[in-house]
Amino acid sequence: MNDRPNELNKAAIQSQILHGKRALVVGIANEHSIAYGCARVFRELGADLAVTYLNEKAKPYVEPLAKELGASILAPCDVAQSGQLEAVFEQIRTTWGSLDIGLHSIAFAPKQDLQGRLVDSSDEGFKVAMDISCHSFIRMARLAEPLMREGGTLLAMSYHGANKVVPNYNLMGPVKAALESAVRYLAYELGDKHIRVHAVSPGPLKTRAASGLKDFDVLLTEAIERAPIGELVDIEDVGLTAAYLTTPFARRLTGTTTYVDGGLSIMA
Repeated sequence: MNDRPNELNKAAIQSQILHGKRALVVGIANEHSIAYGCARVFRELGADLAVTYLNEKAKPYVEPLAKELGASILAPCDVAQSGQLEAVFEQIRTTWGSLDIGLHSIAFAPKQDLQGRLVDSSDEGFKVAMDISCHSFIRMARLAEPLMREGGTLLAMSYHGANKVVPNYNLMGPVKAALESAVRYLAYELGDKHIRVHAVSPGPLKTRAASGLKDFDVLLTEAIERAPIGELVDIEDVGLTAAYLTTPFARRLTGTTTYVDGGLSIMA
């Protein structure tokens, strides 16, 4: 993470503005994950955490991070496996009884479909990508709704390729576009429950998921060259923005897609 001194960040962390809040973070794979950056900031701001890991193979990478964060709940969650997401929410219900924040940072497409042309994508590959990357967030919202009795915030991770063509993003472009549309509709449907829903759209980041994209290093280099700030963002940057959206400072915001990309998305 970026270790440069930042007085604003320090002041935010010292405020403990999320003290007493309970946050579910889905999608930590390792210490480079966007989800980990978000979980770390949530924790530094005072939130209690529930953290998930994909499977037993992933657990050794995630469990030490959960312990470091003092997470109250650590549970397996493969959204492609029937009942696992529901089991996570049942554990939250029995352990906490309520939920304030839910962060969804998972996406997947079969390699052949991800690296091939959209026009050549398979029926099954498209269905899998849409189910894991988009519909699981809708399911998450459905399960969170009864636990957010006093309102809350739901967050999903998107990317600029949802709105503009990014070479080699391929199948994930339409899938992320669907995710951003789902965010808007969920914000509308859950607004009367004081549940706010947002998409956060980071610039290119060196994560395990991104490594599956063809010519990703070229994308990183171009991001540095074209972004007005002239730097890549890091997972802490994303975490601070995600945290802001969960606080009273953003209490009248919902249904947005917030870019955390050094201004890259404004460039022609």
